Amino acid sequence: MAPRTLNTRTNRASRTGNRIAKALLAPALALGVTVGLASAPASAAIWNSCDQWGNTSLNGYTLYNNIWGSGAGSQCIWANSGTNWGVWANHPNTGGIKSYPNSKKVINKTITSLGSLSSSYNVTVPSAGAYNTSYDIWDTDYDYEIMLWVNYNGAVGPLGTSQGNVTLGGHTWSVYKGSNGANEVFSFLRTSDSNSGSVSILPILKWIKDTKGWMGNETIGDVQFGFEVTSSSGGLDFVTNNLTVSSS
Repeated sequence: MAPRTLNTRTNRASRTGNRIAKALLAPALALGVTVGLASAPASAAIWNSCDQWGNTSLNGYTLYNNIWGSGAGSQCIWANSGTNWGVWANHPNTGGIKSYPNSKKVINKTITSLGSLSSSYNVTVPSAGAYNTSYDIWDTDYDYEIMLWVNYNGAVGPLGTSQGNVTLGGHTWSVYKGSNGANEVFSFLRTSDSNSGSVSILPILKWIKDTKGWMGNETIGDVQFGFEVTSSSGGLDFVTNNLTVSSS
């Protein structure tokens, strides 16, 4: 399945740098920057933040507001736990990714040492706006980025060139391979939208490593899950009702 429409991906390298810097510096950055005046919903019983790099750790997951793109508007994140959280975002109807609010689970195991790596998800997403709901999986050296899009809407599209379709981990994906100049990017777009389900991630990593030979026995650093938002003019809600990431 071809992408529905094109999205400007020229900020991808910048996003990678911001992700790495954010992982190292977010606690310090979070002291200062507040974006917009919106407030998190009343359902946020544990934590909320409207800071650009707002972050916290809850029950084994790390949450990030992560407003990294140029031309961004207001965005606030709230959480009842690391696996039940959401975002209100009001980003203008312009090209380029504005943010990737997410929940991260650290793995730190090589592909061959993993017996399993899987996740389940349940989200509520708007019918308007331009965004994708995706896993973002990184090796510890940030040489490789594996994205799994479980749904997407509006003017968005993957980086790279089409590699055809493959059925792995319980889903059929359209695969794209590219580079942003800083790291290789492998994008797997589910051929039909899904707001809930489970995915076995390890077979996808092994397919990239063993079947295609696109990377070696990398150490998987972390698995992120969230919403890559390009536009959400007027304010839209994105909710992770439930998320699990497990490995052995």
